[in-house]
Amino acid sequence: MHTRRLGRAKVRTPSPDRELRVTDATTKTSPKPAGKSSRKPSVAPTAEAQPSGETAQKLEQSASAVGKLPFELLTQEQRESLEKLSLNLARAAMTAQGAIAEAALRNADRPGALSVDPFHVGPALGEVMGRLAAQPDRLMRAQADLYTRYMDLWRVAASGALGGASEPAARPATGDKRFNDPDWSAHPVFDVIKQSYLITSGWLNDLVGGVEGVDPLVKRRVAFFTQMLTDAISPSNFLLSNPAALREAVQTHGESIVRGMENLAADLERGGGQLSISQTDYAQFMVGENVATAPGKVIFQNEIIQIIQFSAATETVFEVPLLIFPPWINKFYILDLRPENSMIRWLAAQGVTVFVTSWVNPDAKLATKTFEHYLEQGIYAAVDAVIRQTGVAKINTVGYCIGGTLLSCALAHMAARGDDRVASATFFAAQQDFSEAGDLLMFANEDWLKDLEGRMDAGGGVLAGQTMADTFNVLRGNDLIWSFFVNNYLLGKEPKPFDLLFWNADQTRMPKTLHLFYLRKFYAENALAAGKLELAGEHLDLSKVKTPIYVQSSKEDHIAPARSVYKGARLFGGKVLFTLAGSGHIAGVINAPAAHKYQHWTNDQLPATLDAWLEGAVEHPGSWWPHWANWLGQRSGKQIPARDPGKGPLPPIEDAPGSFVKVRS
Repeated sequence: MHTRRLGRAKVRTPSPDRELRVTDATTKTSPKPAGKSSRKPSVAPTAEAQPSGETAQKLEQSASAVGKLPFELLTQEQRESLEKLSLNLARAAMTAQGAIAEAALRNADRPGALSVDPFHVGPALGEVMGRLAAQPDRLMRAQADLYTRYMDLWRVAASGALGGASEPAARPATGDKRFNDPDWSAHPVFDVIKQSYLITSGWLNDLVGGVEGVDPLVKRRVAFFTQMLTDAISPSNFLLSNPAALREAVQTHGESIVRGMENLAADLERGGGQLSISQTDYAQFMVGENVATAPGKVIFQNEIIQIIQFSAATETVFEVPLLIFPPWINKFYILDLRPENSMIRWLAAQGVTVFVTSWVNPDAKLATKTFEHYLEQGIYAAVDAVIRQTGVAKINTVGYCIGGTLLSCALAHMAARGDDRVASATFFAAQQDFSEAGDLLMFANEDWLKDLEGRMDAGGGVLAGQTMADTFNVLRGNDLIWSFFVNNYLLGKEPKPFDLLFWNADQTRMPKTLHLFYLRKFYAENALAAGKLELAGEHLDLSKVKTPIYVQSSKEDHIAPARSVYKGARLFGGKVLFTLAGSGHIAGVINAPAAHKYQHWTNDQLPATLDAWLEGAVEHPGSWWPHWANWLGQRSGKQIPARDPGKGPLPPIEDAPGSFVKVRS
């Protein structure tokens, strides 16, 4: 007998010199060479020993099958399924190969396309590894701990194999959705893969996070990179180790893989050769048609802003209007996604005359715009326009995120000049003190800034909106990158329509001069909090700001952490009311009362630390908006007839939401 290898399987076939013959009477073998006799003579079988007709037929079938290939043993339906799977795998491979090859050609001439350290983490990583090497006792304890964890895993796995039940050696963190599929726990192999990954990634992150004797920011940068790395190598991100993806591939005969590679090719094409993972069905949304639909008029504009006055929703309104400065990194319509969660519509329903600044999406012509330009042509110009339009002496203001940082600077600048036209200021997730800023602080070292400057120079003096989107996505990789990677490419599904993610992808470009100033002066130097910032001829001192202030922060904000926002709140010289909301940077702010979601905490005092504030805080269910509206109403004057944005002193330019917000990057 000899064997023929087919992949990993072996199929035995008869040797050519030894043919097996089966008859209804006897079984014969070819004669052996002369001089070689059998130890027993050949004897014809008795009637009882002869196979029956049915048995002989089965023997004939078995003997016939011995020489067949595995493919020939399959049913017709199984053959068709295998053929479909094979063809689809080939199609998927060709699609991916073509898309990647085209992307490689597009990126070949781009600066930094082949950078081995795009996050500039090398020096920090070397420092941390050096400290670990200098602490051999710590490494030995860490290795022993890892060994112990794996022994627990093998004990649990062995118990499960024998039908026993025991607690897992490792569990996903609360809110980790990567392992929600039932097979991650029900199937022993995938359960072991999952727990092994959780043990190893948790051990590695703990090891880096516990390093002593290095600068906290250096350690934080390495810890962030390590978390990125361990997130990327999760078994959920690979086809062969993701049970949901494998199941989908089998059930669709490989069509899910083809669709996934088509999605990959489309995202590479949309990103101009760089992967731009689709987070939603962008074709389902249109600014001004099904998002940003609150009625109103653009009543003022200059190079960098349009001011929109929104229509009243009540017969009477407060005399003092409200002017909102959203971040210029994003479009303003986060405040007006849908009617049911629109803050603009809700405020109008409370009798507030709402004005919103819609920032320009700058191109190369505005590359030299500075922070001072945004102060003068943004804050000051908007305040002037609203006062002219409404005929009041003072207005209320709001600053959201980076828009709040700019508003803080404007208040300090106004205080230095004796300008008291702002009756109150509210801050949504805005920072003034950046000493404990969020994860963006890691992108403010000089190596990173030089790389960023090079990108902006190559882009004509502006930073592409996609770069900003990628940066924010990296900060929440599992939610904003890998979940869509799995859904779009491994499962081959289309992302669902989601207005928030449509807005998230609608980023604006950043002028070089403005953006570098912001990153250096605030994140890198913390100049405003340190009292070292000068703008437009004035030294900025937040302690001179006596304007009543309401500060909103969010418990799970990763961009403007509550601890950082609280430190900034204590820099002002007047009365400050601090509020903490549930959820994060977006959902913590945009939480309409009708949703009945999350909670918020209030405390009339402002002690030295956030921890002390929390000790005296009272928790309330639902949105913080009504609490703020009550505070705002006390500073909004008397009731007057509703204002018509089309009949003010400033003639309307166009309907809301205006043209600036519709310019795509």
